Amino acid sequence: MKRTNTQSIGEVIREFFEENTQLQTKIQEVRIKRAWEEVLGPSVMQYTRNLYVRDGILFVSLSSAVLRSELTLYSDKLIKSLNEHAGVTVIHKLVIR
Repeated sequence: MKRTNTQSIGEVIREFFEENTQLQTKIQEVRIKRAWEEVLGPSVMQYTRNLYVRDGILFVSLSSAVLRSELTLYSDKLIKSLNEHAGVTVIHKLVIR
């Protein structure tokens, strides 16, 4: 018996995520969180206390005031680098606390 409607697993997963946009958004947010660690490195991660995305805004809590002021100066470049590293434009604004 030959199947006529066969699809690869990749196609099925891609269709699933296209239909479930909320899940796709959450996956993109996780990519941004991983990109933060990979782009800025472990030295910045040790001062990062909280990191989350809400409505296209990346909120970052840092324990170092010096690092906070440095990263604030380069926030536009950080946004661009994080989105490029994640492979999709997720964040439009960066709030560093």
